[in-house]
Amino acid sequence: MVSTEMLDWTSLAPGSLIDVETKSRHYLIECLGGNAVRISGHPEYCPEPVPAQLQGSVDREGALELGFIGRGMRLMFLLGERRPVTTSRVVSVRVEPAKADPDSATSVH
Repeated sequence: MVSTEMLDWTSLAPGSLIDVETKSRHYLIECLGGNAVRISGHPEYCPEPVPAQLQGSVDREGALELGFIGRGMRLMFLLGERRPVTTSRVVSVRVEPAKADPDSATSVH
């Protein structure tokens, strides 16, 4: 996994993994495409991976940065029936891009 200060998850391929540590929790996010994810890490809302929609990060002034996860900001995502969840401040962001599927690779004979 690679550490970063700011991550634009909209450019990540399905299957990419995002590891987000906040001041009070540790979230693991699997990208499914677009803003659809599976997320785990909150003992009440998502102790096991559950479907969710990433929204963005909220900065210190309360502005939402759509499509981004940034250190020092609060991650915002929607669970189930569009229940919004805002985390404590993000301490670290790490990403592991999706691995290429060798069975889908095109070969020349």
